[in-house]
Amino acid sequence: MSPTPISVIIADDHRVVREGLATILGAFDGVHIAGLAADGAQAVDLAARHEADVVLMDLHMPGTDGVEATRRLRTERPATAVVVLTTYTDDDSILAALEAGATGYLTKNASAADIHRAIEAAACGHAMLDPIAAARLIHASRRTDPGHTAKNAALPDGLTEREAQVLGLVAQGLSNAEIAARLYLSRSTVKTHIHQIFAKTGSRDRPQAIVYAHRHGIRAEEDPAQRNG
Repeated sequence: MSPTPISVIIADDHRVVREGLATILGAFDGVHIAGLAADGAQAVDLAARHEADVVLMDLHMPGTDGVEATRRLRTERPATAVVVLTTYTDDDSILAALEAGATGYLTKNASAADIHRAIEAAACGHAMLDPIAAARLIHASRRTDPGHTAKNAALPDGLTEREAQVLGLVAQGLSNAEIAARLYLSRSTVKTHIHQIFAKTGSRDRPQAIVYAHRHGIRAEEDPAQRNG
Protein backbone atom coordinates (compact mmCIF):
# COMPACT_ATOMS: atom_id res chain seq x y z
CA MET A 1 0.00 0.00 0.00
CA SER A 2 1.18 3.51 -0.77
CA PRO A 3 2.69 5.36 2.22
CA THR A 4 0.59 8.39 1.26
CA PRO A 5 -3.01 8.03 2.49
CA ILE A 6 -5.81 8.18 -0.06
CA SER A 7 -7.53 11.53 0.35
CA VAL A 8 -11.32 11.09 0.27
CA ILE A 9 -14.28 13.48 0.13
CA ILE A 10 -17.65 12.05 1.20
CA ALA A 11 -20.70 13.62 -0.46
CA ASP A 12 -24.18 12.80 0.80
CA ASP A 13 -27.11 15.07 1.65
CA HIS A 14 -27.88 13.08 4.82
CA ARG A 15 -25.63 14.18 7.65
CA VAL A 16 -25.89 10.90 9.54
CA VAL A 17 -24.78 8.99 6.42
CA ARG A 18 -21.75 11.12 5.61
CA GLU A 19 -20.61 11.30 9.23
CA GLY A 20 -21.14 7.56 9.66
CA LEU A 21 -19.13 6.81 6.52
CA ALA A 22 -16.39 9.16 7.69
CA THR A 23 -16.12 7.30 10.99
CA ILE A 24 -16.09 3.87 9.37
CA LEU A 25 -13.72 4.63 6.48
CA GLY A 26 -11.45 6.82 8.56
CA ALA A 27 -10.63 3.75 10.65
CA PHE A 28 -9.02 2.03 7.66
CA ASP A 29 -5.28 2.36 7.28
CA GLY A 30 -4.29 4.40 4.25
CA VAL A 31 -7.50 6.47 4.08
CA HIS A 32 -7.71 10.15 5.01
CA ILE A 33 -11.15 11.78 5.10
CA ALA A 34 -10.39 15.25 3.76
CA GLY A 35 -13.90 16.66 3.87
CA LEU A 36 -17.66 16.10 4.01
CA ALA A 37 -20.03 17.60 1.45
CA ALA A 38 -23.79 18.00 1.63
CA ASP A 39 -24.25 18.41 -2.14
CA GLY A 40 -22.45 18.04 -5.43
CA ALA A 41 -21.23 21.61 -5.71
CA GLN A 42 -19.60 21.41 -2.30
CA ALA A 43 -18.03 18.09 -3.26
CA VAL A 44 -16.40 19.64 -6.34
CA ASP A 45 -15.15 22.59 -4.30
CA LEU A 46 -13.70 20.40 -1.54
CA ALA A 47 -12.10 18.01 -4.03
CA ALA A 48 -10.28 20.92 -5.68
CA ARG A 49 -9.35 22.59 -2.41
CA HIS A 50 -7.92 19.42 -0.85
CA GLU A 51 -6.65 17.87 -4.11
CA ALA A 52 -8.63 14.78 -3.20
CA ASP A 53 -7.88 11.41 -4.77
CA VAL A 54 -11.44 10.08 -4.55
CA VAL A 55 -14.94 11.42 -3.99
CA LEU A 56 -17.47 8.97 -2.56
CA MET A 57 -20.57 10.40 -4.21
CA ASP A 58 -24.27 10.03 -3.55
CA LEU A 59 -26.33 10.45 -6.73
CA HIS A 60 -29.52 12.24 -5.77
CA MET A 61 -28.79 15.39 -3.78
CA PRO A 62 -30.46 18.82 -3.83
CA GLY A 63 -28.94 21.48 -6.05
CA THR A 64 -26.02 19.96 -7.93
CA ASP A 65 -26.64 16.22 -8.01
CA GLY A 66 -24.03 13.48 -8.12
CA VAL A 67 -24.10 13.04 -11.89
CA GLU A 68 -23.51 16.73 -12.60
CA ALA A 69 -20.83 16.90 -9.89
CA THR A 70 -19.09 13.88 -11.43
CA ARG A 71 -19.21 15.52 -14.85
CA ARG A 72 -17.71 18.72 -13.43
CA LEU A 73 -14.95 16.82 -11.66
CA ARG A 74 -14.01 14.99 -14.83
CA THR A 75 -13.58 18.38 -16.54
CA GLU A 76 -12.22 20.52 -13.71
CA ARG A 77 -10.40 17.99 -11.56
CA PRO A 78 -9.70 14.84 -13.67
CA ALA A 79 -7.13 13.59 -11.14
CA THR A 80 -9.98 12.97 -8.70
CA ALA A 81 -11.83 9.69 -9.19
CA VAL A 82 -15.50 9.27 -8.30
CA VAL A 83 -17.05 6.23 -6.64
CA VAL A 84 -20.84 6.41 -6.57
CA LEU A 85 -22.56 5.11 -3.44
CA THR A 86 -26.32 5.12 -3.86
CA THR A 87 -29.58 3.27 -3.28
CA TYR A 88 -30.41 3.42 -7.00
CA THR A 89 -29.73 0.46 -9.31
CA ASP A 90 -31.90 1.39 -12.31
CA ASP A 91 -30.30 1.42 -15.76
CA ASP A 92 -30.63 5.18 -16.23
CA SER A 93 -28.85 6.01 -12.97
CA ILE A 94 -26.00 3.58 -13.62
CA LEU A 95 -25.51 4.68 -17.23
CA ALA A 96 -25.70 8.38 -16.36
CA ALA A 97 -23.14 8.09 -13.56
CA LEU A 98 -20.64 6.04 -15.56
CA GLU A 99 -21.07 8.18 -18.66
CA ALA A 100 -20.39 11.26 -16.53
CA GLY A 101 -17.07 9.72 -15.50
CA ALA A 102 -17.63 7.67 -12.33
CA THR A 103 -15.03 4.95 -11.85
CA GLY A 104 -16.98 2.87 -9.34
CA TYR A 105 -20.64 2.23 -8.61
CA LEU A 106 -21.81 0.69 -5.33
CA THR A 107 -25.14 0.40 -3.61
CA LYS A 108 -25.63 1.36 0.01
CA ASN A 109 -25.93 -2.33 0.81
CA ALA A 110 -22.16 -2.55 0.23
CA SER A 111 -20.01 -3.48 3.21
CA ALA A 112 -17.37 -1.17 4.62
CA ALA A 113 -14.73 -3.51 3.18
CA ASP A 114 -16.33 -3.26 -0.29
CA ILE A 115 -16.35 0.52 -0.13
CA HIS A 116 -12.74 0.54 1.01
CA ARG A 117 -11.74 -1.73 -1.89
CA ALA A 118 -13.61 0.48 -4.35
CA ILE A 119 -11.82 3.57 -3.04
CA GLU A 120 -8.43 1.85 -3.34
CA ALA A 121 -9.26 0.64 -6.86
CA ALA A 122 -10.43 4.09 -7.96
CA ALA A 123 -7.29 5.74 -6.57
CA CYS A 124 -5.28 3.36 -8.80
CA GLY A 125 -7.43 4.09 -11.84
CA HIS A 126 -9.39 0.83 -11.75
CA ALA A 127 -13.15 0.31 -11.83
CA MET A 128 -15.23 -1.57 -9.30
CA LEU A 129 -18.94 -2.15 -9.78
CA ASP A 130 -21.50 -3.61 -7.44
CA PRO A 131 -22.55 -7.01 -8.89
CA ILE A 132 -26.11 -5.77 -9.35
CA ALA A 133 -24.91 -2.64 -11.15
CA ALA A 134 -22.58 -4.68 -13.37
CA ALA A 135 -25.39 -7.05 -14.34
CA ARG A 136 -27.78 -4.17 -15.10
CA LEU A 137 -25.12 -2.42 -17.18
CA ILE A 138 -24.48 -5.52 -19.29
CA HIS A 139 -28.24 -6.09 -19.64
CA ALA A 140 -28.73 -2.50 -20.78
CA SER A 141 -26.03 -2.87 -23.43
CA ARG A 142 -27.89 -5.85 -24.93
CA ARG A 143 -31.24 -4.12 -25.32
CA THR A 144 -32.40 -3.45 -28.84
CA ASP A 145 -32.79 0.24 -29.64
CA PRO A 146 -34.20 0.83 -33.14
CA GLY A 147 -33.18 4.47 -32.91
CA HIS A 148 -29.48 3.63 -33.10
CA THR A 149 -27.36 3.64 -36.24
CA ALA A 150 -27.89 0.68 -38.57
CA LYS A 151 -25.35 -2.12 -38.62
CA ASN A 152 -23.67 -1.08 -41.89
CA ALA A 153 -23.48 2.63 -41.13
CA ALA A 154 -20.13 4.29 -40.47
CA LEU A 155 -18.71 3.51 -37.05
CA PRO A 156 -18.25 6.42 -34.63
CA ASP A 157 -14.94 7.98 -33.55
CA GLY A 158 -12.83 6.12 -36.10
CA LEU A 159 -13.49 2.67 -34.68
CA THR A 160 -12.51 -0.14 -37.02
CA GLU A 161 -14.76 -3.11 -37.69
CA ARG A 162 -12.54 -5.32 -35.56
CA GLU A 163 -12.55 -2.80 -32.69
CA ALA A 164 -16.35 -2.67 -32.90
CA GLN A 165 -16.44 -6.47 -32.69
CA VAL A 166 -14.23 -6.42 -29.61
CA LEU A 167 -16.24 -3.60 -28.02
CA GLY A 168 -19.48 -5.50 -28.62
CA LEU A 169 -18.06 -8.50 -26.78
CA VAL A 170 -16.80 -6.31 -23.94
CA ALA A 171 -20.38 -5.03 -23.67
CA GLN A 172 -21.58 -8.60 -23.27
CA GLY A 173 -19.35 -8.92 -20.21
CA LEU A 174 -16.73 -11.18 -21.81
CA SER A 175 -13.16 -11.24 -20.48
CA ASN A 176 -10.10 -10.70 -22.68
CA ALA A 177 -9.51 -14.46 -22.78
CA GLU A 178 -13.10 -15.13 -23.82
CA ILE A 179 -12.93 -12.46 -26.53
CA ALA A 180 -9.67 -13.92 -27.81
CA ALA A 181 -11.25 -17.37 -28.07
CA ARG A 182 -14.40 -16.04 -29.76
CA LEU A 183 -12.49 -14.05 -32.41
CA TYR A 184 -9.51 -16.43 -32.77
CA LEU A 185 -7.08 -13.75 -31.64
CA SER A 186 -4.23 -13.74 -29.13
CA ARG A 187 -4.88 -12.17 -25.74
CA SER A 188 -2.21 -9.55 -26.44
CA THR A 189 -4.00 -8.55 -29.64
CA VAL A 190 -7.29 -8.23 -27.79
CA LYS A 191 -5.57 -6.11 -25.14
CA THR A 192 -4.17 -3.83 -27.86
CA HIS A 193 -7.62 -3.45 -29.42
CA ILE A 194 -9.12 -2.57 -26.04
CA HIS A 195 -6.46 0.11 -25.44
CA GLN A 196 -7.32 1.58 -28.85
CA ILE A 197 -11.04 1.44 -28.05
CA PHE A 198 -10.48 3.27 -24.77
CA ALA A 199 -8.42 5.95 -26.53
CA LYS A 200 -10.91 6.49 -29.36
CA THR A 201 -14.05 6.46 -27.20
CA GLY A 202 -12.63 8.43 -24.28
CA SER A 203 -13.35 5.54 -21.91
CA ARG A 204 -11.21 5.14 -18.82
CA ASP A 205 -12.30 1.59 -18.10
CA ARG A 206 -14.54 -1.27 -19.21
CA PRO A 207 -17.74 0.06 -17.58
CA GLN A 208 -17.42 3.34 -19.50
CA ALA A 209 -16.71 1.40 -22.69
CA ILE A 210 -19.90 -0.61 -22.11
CA VAL A 211 -21.83 2.63 -21.65
CA TYR A 212 -20.34 3.90 -24.94
CA ALA A 213 -21.37 0.70 -26.72
CA HIS A 214 -24.89 1.03 -25.32
CA ARG A 215 -25.22 4.67 -26.37
CA HIS A 216 -23.99 3.96 -29.92
CA GLY A 217 -25.80 0.69 -30.47
CA ILE A 218 -22.58 -1.33 -30.89
CA ARG A 219 -23.27 -5.00 -30.28
CA ALA A 220 -21.47 -8.23 -31.04
CA GLU A 221 -22.85 -10.53 -33.69
CA GLU A 222 -24.78 -13.44 -32.24
CA ASP A 223 -22.54 -16.42 -31.54
CA PRO A 224 -23.37 -19.08 -34.16
CA ALA A 225 -22.89 -21.82 -31.55
CA GLN A 226 -25.49 -20.19 -29.30
CA ARG A 227 -27.84 -19.59 -32.23
CA ASN A 228 -27.69 -23.20 -33.38
CA GLY A 229 -27.53 -24.75 -29.94
